[in-house]
Amino acid sequence: MNKKNNSQLINQDSGNFERYTQEFVIEAARKTMGSIDLDPSSCIEANKIVNARHIFTEKDDGLEQPWYANVWMNHPFSRQGNPLWINKLIEEWKKDNVKQATCICFASTSEKWFLPLMRFPQCYLNPRTAYHDETGKLLGKGPKGSVVTYMGDNIEGFYENFKAYGNVMIPLRDVDQKYGDKDV
Repeated sequence: MNKKNNSQLINQDSGNFERYTQEFVIEAARKTMGSIDLDPSSCIEANKIVNARHIFTEKDDGLEQPWYANVWMNHPFSRQGNPLWINKLIEEWKKDNVKQATCICFASTSEKWFLPLMRFPQCYLNPRTAYHDETGKLLGKGPKGSVVTYMGDNIEGFYENFKAYGNVMIPLRDVDQKYGDKDV
């Protein structure tokens, strides 16, 4: 029997990627960045909440497109997908294509794909976050805690906009480095 363990869905493929972020998280990200210019892993339904100026759908394949400006990302969580999406985000950040980014994912601190995100300010959402399904119905709490990671210069704004939703952690850097630098 190949039964899926709900607590390990981050490392498995649940087969359902249509999970949309709650409005309060999107609004905090929008306030932090000023706008959401691109959602690289979206659909028409999800964009009713995100209201990004531009989206890449599954058909567009956001992993193959150049990213730009202020990015919101709630990628399809899966064992194969997590490293692809997070690596793409980091790559576009390093190239200076992305001015600011805010992404949500499970707080999988022991996973290799997650480690680069820990170099940026994060809000560990509390309590566990519920996501909307494709019909708009709010589902029960997720199988793991979620974290929002911010890349950009508005660290104080990120803190102010997210502190009500969980523990905001800002990584310490060497004195000569700036938070959120491109040397990831």
